[in-house]
Amino acid sequence: MEKTEQTAMPLDGQKIDMQERVGIVEAILFVSGNAVEKKELCRAMGLTEGELEETLDALESGYDFDRRGLRLLRFGAHVQLTTRPDYAPYVEKLLQPVQKQSLSQAVMETLAVIAYRQPVTKAEVEQIRGVKCDYSVQSLVSKGLIEEVGRKEALGRPILYGTTDAFLRHFCIASLSELPEIDFSGLAAKLDAGADAAHEEAVSGGMPAGKPMQQPTQDEENPV
Repeated sequence: MEKTEQTAMPLDGQKIDMQERVGIVEAILFVSGNAVEKKELCRAMGLTEGELEETLDALESGYDFDRRGLRLLRFGAHVQLTTRPDYAPYVEKLLQPVQKQSLSQAVMETLAVIAYRQPVTKAEVEQIRGVKCDYSVQSLVSKGLIEEVGRKEALGRPILYGTTDAFLRHFCIASLSELPEIDFSGLAAKLDAGADAAHEEAVSGGMPAGKPMQQPTQDEENPV
């Protein structure tokens, strides 16, 4: 019976078996050092998406079964070879001092709000945190952890932010569905109340009647 799915073919025109496919993918990812798009692996090896996923499954299971020092990290449309987190203390002991660029508490809080509420505007993040987030947002954009994903259909059409594949890679998760579940019902009500107050202010041309809106304080990350 004729096969309908494309079969991987090496450079000399012969079929590539699974073991060789695993080895080729491993070699490409090792030499690259960085994240590689799945579609680029398919193109380089002449694989279908299904064949590539089978190959990645085989490579990943081999690393996990033998608890090898390397592991396969999948995030979004990318894959990358990384070291196994369990062995990090031994690596750090040899390579001390290890230079780490950790995210500050303020930046982490801002990133958490964006990750769970995306797409979200900077003003909405500030309303949740109660502080200005200009520095934190700029820092996250420069690190490639968040990006502009559109404009909100509201007064001034503010920028909407969302996380990137680099965010998934940074936290070693494959998709946003792996984030811990958190109940944001209270924050949603807070945002809705703030949006209603802002709309009333825009319509009336001044502050709405009653208690004035609480303005975010200066960003603790970038004091003036």
